[in-house]
Amino acid sequence: MKKMMWYCLLVLIFPLSSFNNENDLYTVRLNPSSIDADKVFLLVDKSEYRMYLYEDVTLIKIYKVVFGNKDMSDKQIQGDRRTPEGTFRILSKRIDNRWNRFMLLDYPNAASYEKSRSRGLSANTDIGGGIGIHGVESASGINDSYVEQRINWTLGCVSMKDRDVAELYNIIKVGTPVVIRR
Repeated sequence: MKKMMWYCLLVLIFPLSSFNNENDLYTVRLNPSSIDADKVFLLVDKSEYRMYLYEDVTLIKIYKVVFGNKDMSDKQIQGDRRTPEGTFRILSKRIDNRWNRFMLLDYPNAASYEKSRSRGLSANTDIGGGIGIHGVESASGINDSYVEQRINWTLGCVSMKDRDVAELYNIIKVGTPVVIRR
């Protein structure tokens, strides 16, 4: 838990717009063997349509991403197609026929349920689940251009270009912290 708090503090301390070589951070191809997966965490910024990959305190890659719908507010209930905000962990990961790669988040977690109760929702309210990070859905005609054009199409997940999600999949491990904010 202390490590997770450290990541949250780190995200608040380091401004993301101060990098001179930001364009390079979109195109650099990473070598998973040169990255310490134990020091990796992800920051997803919904307002910027970006995912930032950090190794310890160093920003090593920026990915373009899209979400559920245009309403960028926090997920509240099952079916609202919103992407949840908070601090999560990668619960599992798998190669997926539909989305190329899928990395399941531990949403809803204890903090998600607490937030739901603080909003006045009953304990019986279904706040959703099955939220993860994945590629596009090419078989349905949804391709990488959706990510480039910021077309939100998921049911609340974070979607990336197929090449990017394959790269990320090879870098992160189960347990990797993921902070999603607006």
